[in-house]
Amino acid sequence: MDRIEPRARSDAYGSRINRSHSPLLANIIPWASILLGSLLPMLAIAAALPMVPPLGFLLLLSWRLVRPGLLPVWAGFPLGLFDDLYSGQPFGFAILTWSVTLLVIELVEMRWPWRAFWQDWFTAGILSTLYLVTGWLLSGASPTLPALVAIVPQLVLTVLLFPVIARFVARLDELRLRRWRRV
Repeated sequence: MDRIEPRARSDAYGSRINRSHSPLLANIIPWASILLGSLLPMLAIAAALPMVPPLGFLLLLSWRLVRPGLLPVWAGFPLGLFDDLYSGQPFGFAILTWSVTLLVIELVEMRWPWRAFWQDWFTAGILSTLYLVTGWLLSGASPTLPALVAIVPQLVLTVLLFPVIARFVARLDELRLRRWRRV
């Protein structure tokens, strides 16, 4: 039987028949992006000053703030364990800080469930600052004023990069929830 109109099923609802989310992509994309973000700072050119922001930590913050409830609170342990293997910090640093970060974000969401983006940016800025300063203090370097001034560019870049990372996470979330044809 011929169609009366060739575009009859190209409406907003008919073109999505027989399509659903991929459970594999929906579960793997957040975890894989954070793990890849933990590996990316190794590709940066070595410099005398720390310049590369902790991309794995920023992706963890972004996924948790952009998509609340997607990552469980216990996700800080395995993701931090992976980051500890590649970050160069003392072993257990990322496990502890990432787990505490997810607990703090959970407490913030219980207190203020409806937030604007600037509040998420402020929260991410405070948590990123605490993460970098704690990493600096526990790295074994002597905590002097010149050493503190040396991490300021990394700190500023980390805080300013959060909106870009959050937008990237939003695009990854669209890919994660894209409907694919079922066979």
